[in-house]
Amino acid sequence: MTTPTALSWHLDGVWFDACKCAIPCPCAFAQPPTYGDCSGILVWHVRTGTYGETGLNGLSVVMLTSFVGNVWDGDHTDPYAAVFIDERADEDQRQALRTIFGGEAGGWPARFGAMFRPEILGMEFAPIEASFEENFARWNVRIPGKAEAAVEALTGPTTSEGSRVEVHNLPGAEVGPGQPPAVWGRAVTDRTDAFGFRWDRSGYSSKLIPFEWSGPDAP
Repeated sequence: MTTPTALSWHLDGVWFDACKCAIPCPCAFAQPPTYGDCSGILVWHVRTGTYGETGLNGLSVVMLTSFVGNVWDGDHTDPYAAVFIDERADEDQRQALRTIFGGEAGGWPARFGAMFRPEILGMEFAPIEASFEENFARWNVRIPGKAEAAVEALTGPTTSEGSRVEVHNLPGAEVGPGQPPAVWGRAVTDRTDAFGFRWDRSGYSSKLIPFEWSGPDAP
């Protein structure tokens, strides 16, 4: 829900996940997870952004999540999450990121939060190292001692050199409707040990989607 004091804001960036599902993750198609439940690392990196007069360029937010069932039709249970906010942010930037990603500033984060309804197990300011090759051949995130994911773009024997496996108009896009196509990848590293989330796996699904959001919603 938008708070009465929410300022105008705009974010342009890159989002990706690394999750428990087989490739391609059926959640992206608004279907139940491969194994009935899902857990993963979600990363939002802001290339350019503002909240009122506060600049947010270059900052990142990471979320650890888990749930059972289909998020998109409301048939899910046990939604949990923990959040890491880029420790490089100053106090104004930290408050702006908490307001936007907490859903208090409207826009897509508010709508997705109302749909997912997670119990937040913790929030921490931490060093977040996020990188994306310009051609999206690889993407990575690392929070030392807490979480790490390294992904390679999905390829195969009939993939043209330099091309990417893309899906347009996903019916279950975590970044919302009207965004660029998702680029599919395979996680070669996917591990975490924080706030009760614990796994170490590889070979499962990842997708990357550039996003552009703004808010608050029009009254």
